[in-house]
Amino acid sequence: MKESFACAWHGVVYVFATQRNMRIHGAGAIGAAVFGWLCHISRLEWGLLVLTIFLVLVTEAVNTAVEKAVDVYTDGFHPLARVAKNVAAGAVLLAAVTAVLMGAIIFGPQVIEILP
Repeated sequence: MKESFACAWHGVVYVFATQRNMRIHGAGAIGAAVFGWLCHISRLEWGLLVLTIFLVLVTEAVNTAVEKAVDVYTDGFHPLARVAKNVAAGAVLLAAVTAVLMGAIIFGPQVIEILP
């Protein structure tokens, strides 16, 4: 159990250390959490925010795993390798769109209140 946790942790560290987009998503997650704290969002909104944040982080991690697995399989161009990488990247895009929509739902009313 301890070894599998260590391996999983090394995977998380790897993806943050090597993937620019994961660091961007991580910064966005921190920003959203700070904004949630400043806006005093409800427990339900926190739950939705946390789920949405981790949806994006998980899909980015899976995207990296797919890319690395495909790279191990083939050095050259293969049309199915391209499809696998594009579909994994598409999953990240869908998660990011979900995050933007969830952010608008949660933070939109607070932002509208403070606008002149």
